Amino acid sequence: MNRRDFVKTIGAAGCLFLTGQPAFPRKAADKPNVILVMTDDQGYGDLACHGNKIIKTPNLDKLHQESTRFTAFHVSPTCSPTRASLMTGRHEFRSGVTHTILERERMSLKAVTIAQVLSKAGYKTGIFGKWHLGDEDPYQPQNRGFGEVFIHGAGGIGQAYNCSCGDAPGNKYFDPAVKHNGTFVKTKGFCTDVFFTQALRWIKAVKNQPFFAYIVTNAPHAPYISPESYAQPYLDAGLNKQTANFYGMITNIDDNVGRLLRRMDEWGLTRNTLLIFLTDNGTAAGAAVFNAGMKGSKGTPHEGGTRVPAFFRWPGHFKPGVDIDRLAAHIDLFPTLAELCRAPIPKGLQLDGRSLAPLLSNPKADWPDRYLFTHVGRWERGKSKESKYSGCAVRSQRFLLVNNAELYDVAGDPGEKENVMDKRPEVVAGMRKAYDKWWEEVLPAMVNEDVPYARERPFEVLYNKQLAERGIPAWPTDEP
Repeated sequence: MNRRDFVKTIGAAGCLFLTGQPAFPRKAADKPNVILVMTDDQGYGDLACHGNKIIKTPNLDKLHQESTRFTAFHVSPTCSPTRASLMTGRHEFRSGVTHTILERERMSLKAVTIAQVLSKAGYKTGIFGKWHLGDEDPYQPQNRGFGEVFIHGAGGIGQAYNCSCGDAPGNKYFDPAVKHNGTFVKTKGFCTDVFFTQALRWIKAVKNQPFFAYIVTNAPHAPYISPESYAQPYLDAGLNKQTANFYGMITNIDDNVGRLLRRMDEWGLTRNTLLIFLTDNGTAAGAAVFNAGMKGSKGTPHEGGTRVPAFFRWPGHFKPGVDIDRLAAHIDLFPTLAELCRAPIPKGLQLDGRSLAPLLSNPKADWPDRYLFTHVGRWERGKSKESKYSGCAVRSQRFLLVNNAELYDVAGDPGEKENVMDKRPEVVAGMRKAYDKWWEEVLPAMVNEDVPYARERPFEVLYNKQLAERGIPAWPTDEP
């Protein structure tokens, strides 16, 4: 497939206008279901298949073996930004997301999501776990394209801030109250087990029609709380309590991925389902143990803050055990899924991402270099303009410009040990020019910077109202 028939490159920022839908896949029977699993705060090095000698992830290792993998796949440095980019195919700043709290995590109501596009194409859509793009009702997933919604509030279970961002009061990782299609239910068990169980229950119910299941765990995000049986082997191996629980949460995720793989086999879904696994930013607690030779972690613009695992398994379509080293990112998932699922994209919608379908079909396909722009955001209120070069990066296939002051040849120096800025002034000049243009484009789109903080937290208000009027019903615990 000639990628130029699908997209037209606009400007140095690499934005795309969709001009047509290529015929991929060609047969209607090949239109896939999609299951996208994204974990929270797990980094590239927090997997045994990436060289970590301590962590145990046998099911994710198996998925890695069966998948086509992107080895230079990048996301945003923190939670909400990555989710906004994944949902919209655009840099998070274009949707007003510049933080994870203080109303700046709210994704613009003008944004078009991949869930909306797939829903209009006849897909059933469900989200299970962490949304983190606005807790007020208009911003919630049921109004952004999802038909089935099973989520906690805020950025983590039990979190609450002096704004609209907050979960149900008193929530814990064990037996959490979860909002299910507008009604809170009291679940039973560890949070990750709960989210996978509900996802599997829904998949079983809709499996005879195309579906998009977005399984988004809050684990292994802090607080680092793991079922004891998962943390104990890491304590026995000599890790401190925090890291043992962090790794224990990941191994629990791994067990749930194994459960998902078994059910897919049992229900005859494996061959007609695209299964994607990735994480939302660099590691939060594992860098000191193993970081795959990279510098930085969550919340930084360095390689270790944005490079994550990205596995794509679709048997019979994508080759297993293949690594693709081309520069790819979360913004590419929207156009990729739209193409693979033959879901029409609204005319004139401007995306920052490219469809990965050509590379997934042929890892040697033409893939022109481009720039990816990273900014940590999280500046003080009202300080957006002054923060232009604070916590930023520009990435090409070979180079990384950090904070407009350091240049690294990351193709051979992923640890960012040698600043080659003085040796490659032409590279720096090109990156600076592209970044300046991009910044001027996104600055006016930061619509949440000066909005007043909400006086109430919607999840808390709804939970207390439901508790007073009719109580919190028990969630069914039967295994799907």
